[in-house]
Amino acid sequence: MQGKVWKFGDNVDTDLIIAARYLNTSEPSELAKHVMEDADPEFVAKMQSGDIIVAGENFGCGSSREHAPIALKAAGISAVIAPTFARIFYRNAFNMGLPIFELPEAAEICEGDVVRIDMAAGEVINVSQAKTYKFTPIPAFMQELVDAGGLIAYAKKEIARNNA
Repeated sequence: MQGKVWKFGDNVDTDLIIAARYLNTSEPSELAKHVMEDADPEFVAKMQSGDIIVAGENFGCGSSREHAPIALKAAGISAVIAPTFARIFYRNAFNMGLPIFELPEAAEICEGDVVRIDMAAGEVINVSQAKTYKFTPIPAFMQELVDAGGLIAYAKKEIARNNA
């Protein structure tokens, strides 16, 4: 994964990721149109598919809605990097197939930097600043969920494999 960084602060809650007024749908393409809208009304217009969000502590706090990682992924965000994530968001992100990375040094990464994530090496490489950081390893099963595209896709794949 490689993309341009968009920075957000501490305690970005799920209502900021996708406002409650848009929760009358679960359609990913509709949710994607409104990602981070209350933080930056032009965010979706400015970002490109493959871009990466870097945030502060406790990203994804608030309600346990699955809409938040669905919306981020559908908008084209390839990953989220933060020092910590709210536990329910952490699990929902993997269940939806959105890769997230716990990186204590996330604050050192600036908006507009280009970063590359090397999952195999467990590294976030800030291409713009020529710095490399090690991220907290993702448990193997969680990595399988991301690789499959989320929990439902993983389960379907396992059922098909077991029925073959």
